[in-house]
Amino acid sequence: MTSAPQHPDHDQATRHAVPDPAVPAGAATWIPIRSLSARQRGHVLTHLTSLCDRDRYLRFGYTATDDQIGRYVAGLNFDRDEVFGIFNRRLEVIALAHLAYPNADAPEPRAAEFGGSVAAHARGRGYGARLFEHAMLHTRNRGLNSLFIHALSENTVMLRIARKAGAMVDRAGSESDATLKLPNETLASQVEQWVGQGAAEIDYRIKQQARMVDTLVDAIGEVKTGVGKTGHTAKD
Repeated sequence: MTSAPQHPDHDQATRHAVPDPAVPAGAATWIPIRSLSARQRGHVLTHLTSLCDRDRYLRFGYTATDDQIGRYVAGLNFDRDEVFGIFNRRLEVIALAHLAYPNADAPEPRAAEFGGSVAAHARGRGYGARLFEHAMLHTRNRGLNSLFIHALSENTVMLRIARKAGAMVDRAGSESDATLKLPNETLASQVEQWVGQGAAEIDYRIKQQARMVDTLVDAIGEVKTGVGKTGHTAKD
């Protein structure tokens, strides 16, 4: 059994609402995916609670309430697992994945479990597929040879992503399991992960600086507008 991302109220919290079965024509060939830490729980919470009821149902296997999502986010184990996301220019998480690793004493076979979601307004850009590829790389570099997905059978987009990557999908009524066998880690895969992490961090810092500039410009504009409304001049 794999060590699934657990939800306090439901042990099947790893249903997945990931769109984008393939990278569409014209999409960027590289998408910065940044690892999150416990300090970014707020970003995770904001993203998940912004999902509509349908997406919550696909992601968690039931229509999770804000309180249930809050408890799920509070229980995320950032020391054992990996949580990574794609940020827009406003530093909002528009795509998120939780890669849960098995405990060290977990019985064989040991596999990581993937769960993810993409904001409705950010779909059609290949983010779901990129998150899955990212999870594949990180899983093999952890020394694990399998990536596991448990999804509702009606979540055809997520299952299509898994199949496209080469996963075997077993359907049991309303639920499906997808298992992807991975190659062993190599020096090249380790370098790929290291370079990707560094580039994503640089991208985030650039967006952070741009956000600060935008905020400053907005503040100056508000001051100018306020002064104009008062009608004061230097002679006053």
